[in-house]
Amino acid sequence: MPGWYHDDVKNTVLPVQPQANIAQPVPMLDLKRQYRPLHQELVDAVAHVLETQQFILGEQVSEFEQAAAIRLGVAHALGCSSGTDALWLALAAAGIGPGNTVVTTPFSFFASVSAILRAGASVLLADIDPSTFNLDPTAVESILNRPPAQGVRAILPVHLYGQTADWTAFSRLGLQHGLKLIEDAAQAWGAKWQGVKAGALGDAAAFSFYPTKNLSAAGDAGMVTTNSDEVAERARMLRQHGMRRRYYHDEIGWNTRMDGFQGAVLSVKLKYIDGWNEARRTVAARYHALFAAAGLAEAGPYPARGVVLPHEVAGSHHVWHQYVIRAPRRDALREFLAARKIGSEIYYPVPLHMQDALKCLGYKEGSFPEAERAAREVLALPIFPEIREDEQQTVVAAIAEFLS
Repeated sequence: MPGWYHDDVKNTVLPVQPQANIAQPVPMLDLKRQYRPLHQELVDAVAHVLETQQFILGEQVSEFEQAAAIRLGVAHALGCSSGTDALWLALAAAGIGPGNTVVTTPFSFFASVSAILRAGASVLLADIDPSTFNLDPTAVESILNRPPAQGVRAILPVHLYGQTADWTAFSRLGLQHGLKLIEDAAQAWGAKWQGVKAGALGDAAAFSFYPTKNLSAAGDAGMVTTNSDEVAERARMLRQHGMRRRYYHDEIGWNTRMDGFQGAVLSVKLKYIDGWNEARRTVAARYHALFAAAGLAEAGPYPARGVVLPHEVAGSHHVWHQYVIRAPRRDALREFLAARKIGSEIYYPVPLHMQDALKCLGYKEGSFPEAERAAREVLALPIFPEIREDEQQTVVAAIAEFLS
């Protein structure tokens, strides 16, 4: 039914009208809108790499690392070739390897688990909180109090969709059980817990700068952050084939260095990320208001006839990498939106314990009911700093039409 919402940015009241035929396409993400105003700045930065010939690591990467460390409030920030490599580096540099077990979530991108296995460690999974989709500390505590957890050495919470996991609870568990805490902060540049930024919360953290991320490269790139001199020194060695000195290999590492072009692009974009993140928060607030005005917002955690909206929990500063609703008949809704050229995405349609490649973990359907239900109900809607108000109205009006 028609509704109204208040736009706090412009202090106006705008209509929300379901439309029978929505012609205007709404992209899930439009990177061109971000790149246009930065075009010359990025061209100049990339040209500098060509002129200096510092293609691997080098000046541009070093400058980005230093600026990133200051921005995050950490002692060390080390660029690498991808977010996946950053996860492996963070784990390996923190001493996680064969004979160790890491507890993490079944509801995340594949790399959260594959990086643990690549480090040579074993994996234990714990279910998620149905409201935040993040790893549930209570479920982790239950695992830690059972005999199979005797080999657990670390917990790897994922700051999913741009909101930090409950770090107060995980810090307590880490202290009680003598565990390392490794942050998967791939989706959470700029997010905070109790005022401390993601990347500065645990023993080490991993970021991704994949082109769809809030802070994005022009290709694959990642970063490890830590306040430990020892972890940082080991990560530097591991990202260059285990070398501390050129051609002297102390152990088997990997070739996972950041290239100069990505360092240059990220140095430019780092100057704007705070503003982009605040724009995302404004976009999320508008979605909240639009859904409420349309009478579609339901109390969570599970949807009945309307949609359950994502929310920012107390103590957290959400950067809205994704705006993920829970919806009944999710797949039909996504088809309905696609027919109207409205973008959406499912993060993630298959929990990790049900992936064919991870059958070796020994879990089965029903092992993690919250993760499995989330996989059936979650739908990410278009969100990026440059999305227009009328495009958001189009999205919500289409969902209202589907549910009417």
